[in-house]
Amino acid sequence: MQRFGLLGLPNSGKSSLFNALTGGDSPVAPYAFTTTGTHLGDAKVVDERLERVARMSESAATTAATVQFSDIGGLAAGAAAGEGLGNRFLGGIREVDAVVLVLRAFGGEEVEGVSDPVESLYTLELELSLADLESLERQIDKKRRQAKGDTSVGPEVARMERAAATLAGGTPLWRSALPIAERELLGPCFLLTNKPVVAVVNVGEDLSPADAEAAVGTVAAELGGAETLAVCAQLEAEVAQLPAEDRADMAESLDLGEGALARLVSASSRALGLHTFFTTAPNETRAWPFPAGSTADVCAGLIHTDFRRGFIRAETIHWAELLEIGSWSAARSAGRLRSEGRSYVVQDGDVLEIRFNV
Repeated sequence: MQRFGLLGLPNSGKSSLFNALTGGDSPVAPYAFTTTGTHLGDAKVVDERLERVARMSESAATTAATVQFSDIGGLAAGAAAGEGLGNRFLGGIREVDAVVLVLRAFGGEEVEGVSDPVESLYTLELELSLADLESLERQIDKKRRQAKGDTSVGPEVARMERAAATLAGGTPLWRSALPIAERELLGPCFLLTNKPVVAVVNVGEDLSPADAEAAVGTVAAELGGAETLAVCAQLEAEVAQLPAEDRADMAESLDLGEGALARLVSASSRALGLHTFFTTAPNETRAWPFPAGSTADVCAGLIHTDFRRGFIRAETIHWAELLEIGSWSAARSAGRLRSEGRSYVVQDGDVLEIRFNV
């Protein structure tokens, strides 16, 4: 399960977005700090490929990938110094896979708070950098004591000190000049600004598509090309509360396209470098997210550790080709299934059947 942390200033629309993504009922109000804790919600990832392969196999069950969202109290300017609710809730989301910055781009005198998404971005980045610095300094102190008896820890301490110097200047690690390889080695520190970032520009109902696109472009440029999308969280949340059979028609009437969940999951998957493979049989068809570039034995291990340990080969075919043929057995009879070894790099949309022996 991929985990995403929603972060934003008070009244940025985080809780509305959370409700839109999960169908939850996080409290929403036009004043600051409506959310005063951490809310968790899961959502099934809609994937047309999965549904079509399941129908072809007449599977008794269809298991989609699941993602989890965390919604915490808003970060106010000065949160690192205790303003607003402070940053005490950040510890609960340090193990998320990606950070979703919710940036408000709608006005309204009845709603308190900043309505400039770039200004919001700068404030969030500063507060997250200072929170990471506080966390990292504690870790550095421990490592320095450890280094007194173990000189091999020295390079790790130096790496952490370089990151701390960057954060002390108010620069998040996702904007830093630190090499990617060095940032990857900082993974065990669980620094929020060292994670992949996706920005959601929360627009009002009255914002024109051109203005929304312009706001997205500006934020994306500020974030160095990071995945950025515009969402009207209020409308999306209202649709999410409708009965399932009514959502599609309402979303179409409001011109919401494929919806916030599908768009955010797609953007986050690109930011995380994730692809999806499928397994299919009469009992179940299932989607399996995996890091792009993974080999067949690694993907087999996602299904079950025994599959990787006893891996023999993977029979595979692309989902579209499988649908064209009509069934797994027909594909085998036609010689269209490929037999791949453990070093095969699995492709997005592959359907796999793992042969193993333990």
